[in-house]
Amino acid sequence: MGATLAGWLQALALVGALALCYRPLGDHIAKLLTTAKHLRAERGLYRLIGVDGDADQRWPVYLRSVLAFSAVSVLFLYGLIRLQTHLLLSLGVPEMAPHQAWNTAISFTTNTNWQSYSGESAMGHLVQMAGLAVQNFVSAAVGIAVVAALIRGFTRNRTDRVGNFWVDLTRIVLRLLLPVSIVFALVLVAGGVVQNFHGFHDLATLGGGTQSIPGGPVASQEVIKQLGTNGGGFFNANSAHPFENPTGFTNVLEIFLLLVISFSLPRTFGRMVGDHRQGYAIVSVMALFWVASATLITFAESHHGGAALQAAGGAMEGKEQRFGVAASSLFAASTTLTSTGAVNSFHDSYTPFGGGLTVFDMMLGEIAPGGTGSGLYGMLILAIVAVFVAGLMVGRTPEYLGKKLGGREMKFASLYILTTPTLVLIGTGVAMALPGERAGMLNSGAHGFSEVLYAFTSASNNNGSAFAGITVSTPWYDTALGLAMVLGRFLPMVFVLALAGSLARQQPVPATPGTLPTHKPLFVGLLSGVVLIVVGLTYFPALALGPIAEGLH
Repeated sequence: MGATLAGWLQALALVGALALCYRPLGDHIAKLLTTAKHLRAERGLYRLIGVDGDADQRWPVYLRSVLAFSAVSVLFLYGLIRLQTHLLLSLGVPEMAPHQAWNTAISFTTNTNWQSYSGESAMGHLVQMAGLAVQNFVSAAVGIAVVAALIRGFTRNRTDRVGNFWVDLTRIVLRLLLPVSIVFALVLVAGGVVQNFHGFHDLATLGGGTQSIPGGPVASQEVIKQLGTNGGGFFNANSAHPFENPTGFTNVLEIFLLLVISFSLPRTFGRMVGDHRQGYAIVSVMALFWVASATLITFAESHHGGAALQAAGGAMEGKEQRFGVAASSLFAASTTLTSTGAVNSFHDSYTPFGGGLTVFDMMLGEIAPGGTGSGLYGMLILAIVAVFVAGLMVGRTPEYLGKKLGGREMKFASLYILTTPTLVLIGTGVAMALPGERAGMLNSGAHGFSEVLYAFTSASNNNGSAFAGITVSTPWYDTALGLAMVLGRFLPMVFVLALAGSLARQQPVPATPGTLPTHKPLFVGLLSGVVLIVVGLTYFPALALGPIAEGLH
């Protein structure tokens, strides 16, 4: 069986698995977000932190809870990293520089997991498990909690309450992320992924010397990574490393884990608003962009000109022969359309148009299906814009799910959309204007510009992957990319929660013959057009200077 055919068969199996999980997983998430019953363990945690599990919060209080929890997480993780040489299981790693510790603490707290270091030489087991792995759970849970608050804004009337952040966070971790990660850690171990707690193992003699390969709980870390977070992993080779991704089966499974929660959340949305057709419309747009991205990247990597590429059957530089072009392209599309950052090939080695598509995927706001929670609330913001545009076309007040979209709501939506492009374009422009930072590019010209553009796009959209051709472990880059990550994560959350509060206060209006049906193919097409025009064209000049210019050269 050829690599291309195998890749497409894997894609079909992946689509089938995601379709099977859409309803049960989406319904499970809706139930845990709406039930009034608390588990015994949850009640114990509420008493420990002094939270009333039955009390709802106003949106400003919900927002302050999100920001306070994240700020404490940053401080704790920063301290843990800086002090790790004095703690247990440090493995003798050297002390991390302050600017890199800041970048790492921000990165994992914001669900970005950008790594400007090699995990096996910079992090001991305690920091990996008690610091980074914990944030892989809770930062993903924060995203789902925020979208839950936004959905409640649509479902609640004449109230200023959007839920309880501490209850949402606890339930998402205990009832969703932990059970899924435990089950699939066992599946990955059965598939050949390493799971151990040895400090150093596998001494390999190379040219008369020895090379120590650090071990660790790789299987558990891999599940956490794919479920919505981690970029580099233990070995900083990501899912190209045979310890983390040994076979074609584990490769498909990891792509499945990248996507399954985010693709199931539209079902949660449909169930919570009382109309499953709304969820089908949203997931259709997500699936449309995901399929288009995977197809175009595979085509670009398989049909690029050049004798060497044609002889190899595609652009194989930077790709694992275990997976080939099709499976690598499928992984690349899936990871850049989610806020995961895991890769099984190096995007810096992709063809100009193939690499450019990975950048464009992130520029869309990672909404197809996007990060855990953040993908859905990003798509709902764009759905609000689509309804508003349709209302302007026919000259009537726009309404979405019975809520009027006035000036206040559109200001929040507009600020949300403008946040990440501002961070990406200003960050890239400043980096290119500074001679010292331009020196960090491995390549010159259009490809070098693409490396910088990719770095700030990845950081601002909380993706975490990199072109791998740029030196970012400098004080300036660690600081600038850290700022991009924190602003790109929490400023949009401010606008989302403010919008949730504004919607929750409204009295619903009944549907009329003039109301735009938001569950039909017409709306799916309109929303897809808004995604491409409102979001995609924002970055066109920057793309023209980078991957497009390189591809047309």
